[in-house]
Amino acid sequence: MAGTGRTSRRNRRVGALAGAVALTAFTAVAGLGTAAPSWAAAPVGQAGSTTATPIKHVVVLFDENISFDHYFATYPKAANTDGTTFHPSGHTPRGIDNLRTAGLLKKNPNQYLPKRLTPQQAMTCDQTHDYGPEQYAYDGGKADKFVENTDSGKCSGSLFGEPGLVMDYYDGNTVTALWNYAQHYALNDRSFGTTYGPSTPGAINLVSGQTHGVISTDPASGTEHPRQTDKPDPYTVVSPDAKGVGTLVNDPDPAYDDCSGHDRTSKDALGALQGRNIGDLLNSRHVSWGWFQGGFRPSTPWDGQQGHYAKCGGTTHTNIGGAQVADYSPHHSPFQYYKSTSNPHHLAPKSVQEIGHAGPANHNYDLTDFDASLKAGMLPAVSFVKAPAYQDGHAGYSDPTDEQHFLVGQINKIQRSPQWKDTAIVVAYDDSDGWYDHAYAKPLNGSKDSTVGSNHKPTDGPACQAGPAPAGGYADRCGPGSRQPMLVISPYSKVNAVDHTPTEQTSVLKFIEDNWHTGRLGDASFDQRAGSLAGMFDFRHPNGKQVLLNQDGSVKSVGKIRPVAPMAASIDRGAAAPNLSETADSVPTLPIGIAAGALAVGATGTLLAVRRRRTRHTTA
Repeated sequence: MAGTGRTSRRNRRVGALAGAVALTAFTAVAGLGTAAPSWAAAPVGQAGSTTATPIKHVVVLFDENISFDHYFATYPKAANTDGTTFHPSGHTPRGIDNLRTAGLLKKNPNQYLPKRLTPQQAMTCDQTHDYGPEQYAYDGGKADKFVENTDSGKCSGSLFGEPGLVMDYYDGNTVTALWNYAQHYALNDRSFGTTYGPSTPGAINLVSGQTHGVISTDPASGTEHPRQTDKPDPYTVVSPDAKGVGTLVNDPDPAYDDCSGHDRTSKDALGALQGRNIGDLLNSRHVSWGWFQGGFRPSTPWDGQQGHYAKCGGTTHTNIGGAQVADYSPHHSPFQYYKSTSNPHHLAPKSVQEIGHAGPANHNYDLTDFDASLKAGMLPAVSFVKAPAYQDGHAGYSDPTDEQHFLVGQINKIQRSPQWKDTAIVVAYDDSDGWYDHAYAKPLNGSKDSTVGSNHKPTDGPACQAGPAPAGGYADRCGPGSRQPMLVISPYSKVNAVDHTPTEQTSVLKFIEDNWHTGRLGDASFDQRAGSLAGMFDFRHPNGKQVLLNQDGSVKSVGKIRPVAPMAASIDRGAAAPNLSETADSVPTLPIGIAAGALAVGATGTLLAVRRRRTRHTTA
């Protein structure tokens, strides 16, 4: 027994030393501390395999349009009057910054007080979440003008709405899964959008930290608009220079995508971005990676003919409100804006072994390909995962219940996979949807765009106008923007921890750069300024946990990581995204109050295509 004890103590010392090496290497490469070798246990002789931390796989679950207070306003205290019961651990940190701790639930400077939304009110209106209105909602840090600037107003159809809806929030009885993941892993309460604005800028900031460099292209011919004699499309390109190159602040569809413009039926200009993204950097280091999105496999494949296009609009799913929603949203697919990392015809990989590497898909895949690679034990080093639209959390066509089904299904599968032991899942969001959040980040990058917007005010508000000079001289990149949730779920994450490090969408990009030694993107990318995710990890003391949840967000089991053998998998060349039986443990039930509306809406066969928030304007 004595010998066993000595061996155990020796193993603990070796483990602690390895963890210390990992942490030192990561903090050094992130510019936080003393230089040290990369992770000692990294495989040798494989290009791109050496990492700065024990993390060999990063999976970014990138959802839509949620402010931090919209989901975590009262964390960890839930009403427990309906929905899924939530009881927090007694060790939950008290120092979280939300509406409850800030005393803003019953006394608030906005026109309406925040109200708790019930699980039966999951389907709500979409809020205004444009670059300018979000600035004015924050009113230079007072955060007192949300109703006037980002409230949706009246709701249509069966969507729930009420005066001052933009102020409202859910608690752990509705977004139970996220609250339980926060209980068992790490939550950041100071994570902001890299800039103000809607989905596409948020997605571009995730992969490049640079929303400048966009040009507009004609959807029919593919020719570029920026010519000395032509004017770029004002929705696609903001603050253009003499050559028509400007900044992206709206949601134009990507130029290198057959399915853009509602399967090329629209005449709206498309956006193409210059410069590099994280995919380019990973390719240069021979690191495997992929973007996986629901509905990416086309409903009508490309026929191989020049001038013909694949189509995606035929693949739909029904949300809990009973409305059919097209799975694929082109403007949520950031790598399709760059020629170097696009898959215009939505071609499938030839095999599971090819996923994450060079091939016809060029690193852009369907969600079914993620499942296949996970099952086969061939998960790329870096995976960006996007839900089909009905499950991405975006108000108007999705909701927190459908989003929860997706998150639980994906995270359960990852935790049951052979790769879980060295994986970090990051749950992050592209923008806030304009939902109220009281926390304000003083601009680190200013902009002086005085063009009058649709709100009849200068595009950049006073705080952005008075902010620091714009990096690179590029206008319309004011930020940080609105606060959003961010969680790290990993065997190496801290447990039941709330991290207060200022971070942003581009912090995820920075973590990937540092872990795989890619270097920075340059050209005034915000990867240089982004805060570190290091405060959400504890590489010295791995938690070694597998936490599986039920579809309602409640905890199914908590145990130690178990070895899992890879299984045979193949490419699904069909058009459908996974159904709920494939992504979670059981078929969902409709919350009371939604069921009747679902039947009413479903009977009409309503189809909701993912649409832009603002009506497009054509150039003269």
